[in-house]
Amino acid sequence: MIPELGQFALILALGVAFVQAVFPLAGTWRHNPAWLALARPAAGLQFGLLMVAFSCLATSFLGNDFSVAYVAQHSNSLLPKPYQFAAVWGGHEGSLLLWIVMLAGWGAAVALFSRNLPMPMVARVLSVMGWIGIGFLAFIITTSNPFDRLMPAPADGRDLNPLLQDPGLVIHPPMLYMGYVGLSVAFSFALAALLAGRLDAAWARWSRPWTVIAWAFLTFGIGLGSWWAYYELGWGGWWFWDPVENASLMPWLVATALIHSLMVTEKRGGFKAWTVLLAISAFSLSLLGTFLVRSGVLTSVHAFASDPTRGVFILIFLAIVVGISLSLFAWRAPEVTTGGSFGLLSRESLLLSNSVLLVVATAAVLLGTLYPLVIDALNLGKLSVGPPYFNLVFAPLMVPLLFVLVPGTVARWREARVPELIRELRWVGLGALVGGQLAPLALGAWSWGTAIGATLGLWVGLASLQHIVVRLSKPGRIGAGFWGMHLAHLGLAVVVLGITGVKSYEVERDVRMGLGDVVEIGPYSFQLKALQEVPGPNYRAMRGVFDVSRDGRVFEQMMPEKRRYFSSAMPMTEAAIDSGFWRDLYVSLGDVIQTNPPEWSVRVYYKPFVPWLWTGVLLMTLGGLLAAIDRRYRKSARGGRD
Repeated sequence: MIPELGQFALILALGVAFVQAVFPLAGTWRHNPAWLALARPAAGLQFGLLMVAFSCLATSFLGNDFSVAYVAQHSNSLLPKPYQFAAVWGGHEGSLLLWIVMLAGWGAAVALFSRNLPMPMVARVLSVMGWIGIGFLAFIITTSNPFDRLMPAPADGRDLNPLLQDPGLVIHPPMLYMGYVGLSVAFSFALAALLAGRLDAAWARWSRPWTVIAWAFLTFGIGLGSWWAYYELGWGGWWFWDPVENASLMPWLVATALIHSLMVTEKRGGFKAWTVLLAISAFSLSLLGTFLVRSGVLTSVHAFASDPTRGVFILIFLAIVVGISLSLFAWRAPEVTTGGSFGLLSRESLLLSNSVLLVVATAAVLLGTLYPLVIDALNLGKLSVGPPYFNLVFAPLMVPLLFVLVPGTVARWREARVPELIRELRWVGLGALVGGQLAPLALGAWSWGTAIGATLGLWVGLASLQHIVVRLSKPGRIGAGFWGMHLAHLGLAVVVLGITGVKSYEVERDVRMGLGDVVEIGPYSFQLKALQEVPGPNYRAMRGVFDVSRDGRVFEQMMPEKRRYFSSAMPMTEAAIDSGFWRDLYVSLGDVIQTNPPEWSVRVYYKPFVPWLWTGVLLMTLGGLLAAIDRRYRKSARGGRD
């Protein structure tokens, strides 16, 4: 009866979501304190019921209950227990349940940590989140029920997709979903402010830490996905401009713009309308990503194969969310004041330029992602938009964005003076220019692209370091927000330098190797010493043993595998990676070539600066979390009426 209990919990959660959506909002109009007070307990109860449902599904997986259709489709009795648990979100139905659990979790967190906010504002925020919960709960109950029974029950399940049987995929979806769904909090605060007719600095201050936390999770989730693709797919790449990758990048770009715009709204009372539009756009893009992944319109290693009915449901829900939000915005926009004035050169203008460039970059990615789908839907043929388009359009937009970022951190509010900025940043600019030219020469080859990338990375990184040194020389307490901002900017600088280094100096060799053969890349030699058959819990693998040497001395043994899972004929590649501070060595074992003696196709890569990508992502994530816990966000809200 465990699946039926989970189903019952889902239905109860839908009822509670209805109470959470309707009564607190009605209470703000009728000035009914009892109805307002329902918001917090309803949010907590909804989260508790959904945790019951999630636990029931997890129990079904861990207990190998193949009478549940979803379990039979995505698990197997030979599947190791950690992957049986991760299989809960390994398919469409379970991942959607995880999405809803996290949505309710964010709502419960808002209810718990908003004790100092005016009750009407909390009621409106939780009511909006309740309406979002109603949409997704109706979706899962009517079209995507993970508790449907399968009669008669099969003796065993089909197994989890071998691509997903990896530690990275155990934690990647939850982190990504935390970011996706977390943007609903910023969206809910924006709509709550519109409903109240109070687009002032207060709502920006209240919503900013939630937005930053969601951004940090989304950053970490995207980084984890890139890391997983790098080592698991055997291609040696870390970003492919895959449509599903783009679906996560677009809300991240807009959320980045939103964080900076919220800062202006909070501190100067400006950009109010722009900030609301960014909050609406960020969550709308996360819903669009949900549609792309679950509608069946995409073919991707990241997508869930789903029937079009589900896609139509999400598309209608997206249209309703965007339509209501923009209508509410149009209603309240005439009442919005412009906020404080600012000069052509000021911190406000530079942050606005930053936001606009991020939105333009998002639009470029959105066009390249959706245009082929629109052409296909109109039966106008097949069109593929790949990395050449995205690299050509996206990369040039990043150049002015990175340049503007630095003066935006030091310029004065309202009006800045050019001589002051030059005096403040002259040594940073000189160091970036000199280092950006010398670094490529030291690494072996100079090119315009490498020099520009290195210069911009050093420009951002050196500016943050200078700002930290100057601030440490002054007395007084340094807030977590300061450290968070500059740690995130340092992380961005490290990512830019990593991308520049790997794109400029990576070396790839696709070769045929027999036992004893040697392939050389730069100063490194790779010798295939042995081939071993290795049994796994639910697969058999052929493992290659490679001795890696430099200057005639073996310093590492790398062992890539080619796996065949019992439940699937699809072979899987497990790359071997030797990571250092400056570079990765990457070996991928391909298929056997029937020669006498037999040979194997092997990919050997030298990847300089790839570890810097993951290091930069971690720094950005940590910076976001630090900024969110700044003490000023924990102070009591002023005023209890709204």
